[in-house]
Amino acid sequence: MSDIIRRDPRAEWIARNRLHPLHAAMQPAQHSWMGPNGVIRKNPHGVGFIGPNGIKRIDRSGAQQGGATKRSAAVEVQLPLHQVAAPAFYISVVPDMVGGRLSSHDRDLLGLAHQLAGSDGAVLAVVFGEHKESAFATAGVDRLLVLEGEEFNGYAPEQRVQGLRAVDNQFSPRHWLLPDSRTGGGELGRRFAAALGERPATRVWQVKDQECIGRAGAGLQDLARPLARLILAAVECAEPVSETRHEALPVELSTTVARSLSRIEDLGAVAVDPSAIPMAEAEFIFSGGNGVKDWGLFHRTAEALGATEGASRVAVDDGFMARDRQVGASGTWVTARVYVAVGISGAIQHLQGIGACDKVVAINLDPGCDMIKRADLSVIGESAEILQALIEAVEAYRNDAKRDAA
Repeated sequence: MSDIIRRDPRAEWIARNRLHPLHAAMQPAQHSWMGPNGVIRKNPHGVGFIGPNGIKRIDRSGAQQGGATKRSAAVEVQLPLHQVAAPAFYISVVPDMVGGRLSSHDRDLLGLAHQLAGSDGAVLAVVFGEHKESAFATAGVDRLLVLEGEEFNGYAPEQRVQGLRAVDNQFSPRHWLLPDSRTGGGELGRRFAAALGERPATRVWQVKDQECIGRAGAGLQDLARPLARLILAAVECAEPVSETRHEALPVELSTTVARSLSRIEDLGAVAVDPSAIPMAEAEFIFSGGNGVKDWGLFHRTAEALGATEGASRVAVDDGFMARDRQVGASGTWVTARVYVAVGISGAIQHLQGIGACDKVVAINLDPGCDMIKRADLSVIGESAEILQALIEAVEAYRNDAKRDAA
């Protein structure tokens, strides 16, 4: 009998066709998954063990197979360490680092760099100025180069191009990867390409078989071209690194970066009305639900915090907030750095809409609601008292800051 594994086109077609009666039977068995509130769910029909009397038992207590020993605490999974002692080449990545941290777009970019580096190359991340990120190792960074200095702060694309040229002269990366975004990567990548005399591959969403596939024709067509040295990649260009842990060894430039005479003066950040920021782009959202009784106090708290206001579907249906402020699967999917939920119990549609938020703070009377389970920080109590105390704390902090500045 031949050992060659042959494909079954009919079985593959059934697995893709959801309307076929045998579709469920062709799917791989899923024993556990994470629910929308962050709780691990188990399939009682797929998880279990055979007891001493031959009857299949379900392990509901968290015990080991057969029930001999029990887990007393959750064990932290240690990912295998990926080391490149002497890299044959480098793949340089320049993340946007919005807010001083890696964004989801940056992590996709590092995943693509890891694919291009393979086992012989190393991923070199180039970061400008101070940052707050502590997870470079799990994001796929083998070498970390931080270019510090006042000349790189704020909007300084010409100076940053000078820094990237110094990195290019020293490390000679095989490929340069930058996010094709509106937060700086798109402009910096095109300026850097002009300085190097390279023709960049833009809006790339896939790299395969030594080809870059990018969006063209207003996003309606794909354009394939040979693998370029400088790639400006789009969101979801690759899967983020999740199965390995990297060294993230710090490296330095052997030469100083030449100062360029900037033709643009950076006047600093401009104050923006938080209510004018679209929900999908807001970094700090203060959201209210059915548990909010004093909406005037809610608005004053959001103004004191400088947050963008949001609401649950119940609050919108009751007329307390506009329809464009609704958060959730039936409203707007948000990706805020901080999401504060006041009086929101946590319906499944709402939890889906805030699934990509970094930090969730819940203020609620019910300690057992789904929003409390999802939150990173929970405050149990009456919302009016908590909001009033929050306003007083913010005012006291600002007064102290003014006193220190004086």
